[in-house]
Parts: sequence; structure tokens; C-alpha cells
Amino acid sequence: MTTEEVASRTETTAEVANRLVDLCRMEEYETATRELYADDCVSNEPTDEMGPKVVSGIGGILGKLNRFKEALEERRSNIVSNPVIAGNFFSVSFDMDVTMKGMGRQRMTEIAVYEVKDGKIASEHFFYN
Repeated sequence: MTTEEVASRTETTAEVANRLVDLCRMEEYETATRELYADDCVSNEPTDEMGPKVVSGIGGILGKLNRFKEALEERRSNIVSNPVIAGNFFSVSFDMDVTMKGMGRQRMTEIAVYEVKDGKIASEHFFYN
């Protein structure tokens, strides 16, 4: 891969990453999914508390978002970091103060690693305790 190809790939990844961060800061998760994700994207969670650990496709990711939204009683804060970019990967940290139905108030912190292919998010991996 030439230096120009690497620079172009990193620029595209940065564009996707910055747009995702902007939308997440506005809590526009569905818009982010429809706009930025590949049709065959894959999402990986460390637990199956809110559904399957792995879901595929935009429909699967939207279903996961809906399950979270239905379980959410109140969101007091939503802090989204700036992206850290490495080639066609980027990471973002999320920090939320929420009340979940039946679970009470809690602070949810996680880091997500995204892979960009052909200008779209091809996969996402979430890491949290």
C-alpha cells in the first residue's frame, strides 16, 4: 500500500469517526447507524444482558438500539470522547449516567473500537465491565 493510499484511508476513517462522534453526542444513534454503517456490519458486546452478544446487519444493530432505548428510564449525561484513529480503525469512549428500568441509576462506561471499510463502519466491538 502506498503512502497516498494509507493517507486516503485514514482521512476516510477520520471523516466517519468524526461524524459518528457528532451524532452520538446529539444522541442520534439511529441516524448514525443508518448513515454510517455497512449493510452487513457486525456488532459485538461482551455480555448478553441486553440481547445477543453478536448481531449482524443494520436491522440487528437497530434492534439492539431499540432494546437499550426501551430499557432506559432516564439519561442524565452522555459524554463521548474524541476519536482515536489508526489506519482504518478508530476508538471512542462513552460515559453515561443513566437509570435503567428495574436496575436503578448507574454509570455506564465503555470503549468501542470500529473498523471502516469502503467508507462505512464494517464492525464495532464494545468493551466494558
